[in-house]
Amino acid sequence: MTATAASTNPATPPTATPAQVPRARFDAIPLLLVLALAGLALPLVGSVPTWLTLTLAGLAMGMIVFIIASGLTLVFGLMDVLNFGHGVFIALGAFVATSVFGLMGDWTGSASVAHNLAAVFAAMLVAMAVAGAIGYAFERVVVRPVYGQHLKQILITMGGMIIGEEIIKVIWGPQQIPLPLPQALRGSFFIADAAIEKYRVFAVVIGLVVLVGMLWVLNRTKIGLLIRAGVQDREMVESLGYRIKRLFVGVFVVGSALAGLGGVLWGLYQQMVVPQMGAQINVLLFIVIIIGGLGSTLGCFVGALLVGLMANYTGFLAPKVALFSNIGLMVAILLWRPQGLYPVTSR
Repeated sequence: MTATAASTNPATPPTATPAQVPRARFDAIPLLLVLALAGLALPLVGSVPTWLTLTLAGLAMGMIVFIIASGLTLVFGLMDVLNFGHGVFIALGAFVATSVFGLMGDWTGSASVAHNLAAVFAAMLVAMAVAGAIGYAFERVVVRPVYGQHLKQILITMGGMIIGEEIIKVIWGPQQIPLPLPQALRGSFFIADAAIEKYRVFAVVIGLVVLVGMLWVLNRTKIGLLIRAGVQDREMVESLGYRIKRLFVGVFVVGSALAGLGGVLWGLYQQMVVPQMGAQINVLLFIVIIIGGLGSTLGCFVGALLVGLMANYTGFLAPKVALFSNIGLMVAILLWRPQGLYPVTSR
């Protein structure tokens, strides 16, 4: 009786159950859009081997564009900086690769796969180091005075890119320079009569490594947590003793280094480099980050794949409209989702 009375006593407070925070559901529709585009192209192309070749070529192109655009979307998403000078780091990385390959000519021309890959990775590392160092100076001299002023950022970073292109011409010359593939990355292998270029497979692997690395750092490490927290509430994070300004400078350096890496891959993809290559690809980069959602890493990845596939399919089916296909893709996606495929809620 006593136990029953105690249990029904209104003075006894009920045991509180902690509220469960609902988990955000992952939106898989944009990823399915990539599969839908590939599936739609199959009957239009007609031949399965040709479709497979075009698809892998589009994925490889998309991966390279993602690596280049990831630095741009990282800087904008975390620092709110519109860096139209991003192209100079792309060209710089590609030209540094020509110098590294020139010094390692015996390795790039060797029949040894290990020597070839060592030369490529050496070019990537040196290009990333040089682009990152120049990016540090670029942030201090060009970007830092115009934080929070988007119009001035556009104007001054475009001016910085023009100056950077002229400096590249002074160092390497104004002419285009060949950047041939090492022996191990030349040629193709066949899968069901489809010719698969070795370099495109290599580019896909590098792109996946960059994607996984970025998502892991931003979502699974303390540095990534501090950066994302600094974007949301800078004063609070600084009150805890962390120097957000240094973290943001590090973000800009990493973004510049990724542009340098992408420049090496794009130069090898084109097998030649010119000082204006960064400016030429800048439009494509902004199409990608607008499609994906400004500041979204995953959106940048999906947008780059869509752009790469669209460019290759339309280039094969209707070459005359290939130049406008990605703009049409961007318009169609923005009509469907005005903020992009994966909009950043704080934007």
